Amino acid sequence: MRVLYFDAFSGVSGDMTVGGLLSLGVDFDRLKAELGTLPLHDYELRMSHRHVNGIHACKFDVEVEGHGHGQGHRTFRDIRTMLQASALRPGVKERALAIFAKLAEAEGRVHGVAPDDVTFHEVGAIDSIVDIVGAAIGLEEVGAERVYVSVLPLGSGIHETEHGPIPAPGPATVELLRGFPVRIGDGSGELVTPTGAAIVSTLASPGEPLPVMRVERVGYGAGTRTVPDRPNVLRLMLGTVNPVAATDEMIVLETNIDDSTPEIYEYVIEELFTAGARDVWLTPVQMKKNRPGVVLHTLAEPAQREAVAGVILRETSAIGVRCFPVQRLTLPREEVTVETEFGPIVVKIARAPDGTVNVAPEYESCKQAARARGVALKLVYQAAGAAARQRR
Repeated sequence: MRVLYFDAFSGVSGDMTVGGLLSLGVDFDRLKAELGTLPLHDYELRMSHRHVNGIHACKFDVEVEGHGHGQGHRTFRDIRTMLQASALRPGVKERALAIFAKLAEAEGRVHGVAPDDVTFHEVGAIDSIVDIVGAAIGLEEVGAERVYVSVLPLGSGIHETEHGPIPAPGPATVELLRGFPVRIGDGSGELVTPTGAAIVSTLASPGEPLPVMRVERVGYGAGTRTVPDRPNVLRLMLGTVNPVAATDEMIVLETNIDDSTPEIYEYVIEELFTAGARDVWLTPVQMKKNRPGVVLHTLAEPAQREAVAGVILRETSAIGVRCFPVQRLTLPREEVTVETEFGPIVVKIARAPDGTVNVAPEYESCKQAARARGVALKLVYQAAGAAARQRR
């Protein structure tokens, strides 16, 4: 899996992100051409190279004619309409819209307005729009499937905005970084901008640790100002990781039954799945007085304990349920639909840490196709598995 790591020891901003992506190898002319499809005017893009504390970094600048940031004060509704109507690639458009939507939600909470009615000031200006869309283009170009981010230094002090002086980090930045590991008061000035916070909080997951990574490329995006205690650059690392098994906490509920007719179990199992069970199975046992019986086992999330136990006590002859926590390891998986000679079939694909791929056609999907075409179920299974392996 291809991953991008934001090593943000000096914080993160929109222009630093684009500069870092250009340093990774994103083509500047291709970036300019795609940004040129947006209905924005009177600006020029500049790419230059700087040495920051001995580190060779790329500086990305949006130079707007006149003064200030240029043509600001756009609402989220305005920007969304512009992006939806644009000729940007679907993946770029999706990422850019997601970043602006995240930012609108945060600004809306800060100012007490609906996200659609949020008026972006600094972020509604040309340079910030270009930074966000440029970051989305760069992510598409490098082909990153997952994004990780380091602990973020939030800086300190007071800085000027359209709303007047506010503390660093700004209120919108704090809203955007809920759940992310941060260092309060680390550094001087504004180290994480709202644009930078919107980018990383949309693309990365809070507190998600970086797996063992094979680094292929490293890029540095330079910031504008000089920071006294560190090089003001954003380091981006592009590489690959092998998928690893995820861990989650589940519970098992079980009970012994030796005095119920076997006919009830189909109905009981259906009711357990409806109540939220993840899996249900029966184990034959020999019980006291030499009676044959079964153990009814159910796997569920802890929050579903009462609902699942209620089904067991209501629908069976059991008068008690055992419950204990378990840890579960799960491989990354995706559900896809593949085309076969018998029609479309749903297939589940899981990837093991060593690169092994497990392909499992969905039974109900195969059954429907087999009956519709009048063929053996095993033929549909074989066709679905072959189609899924060719798709990889």
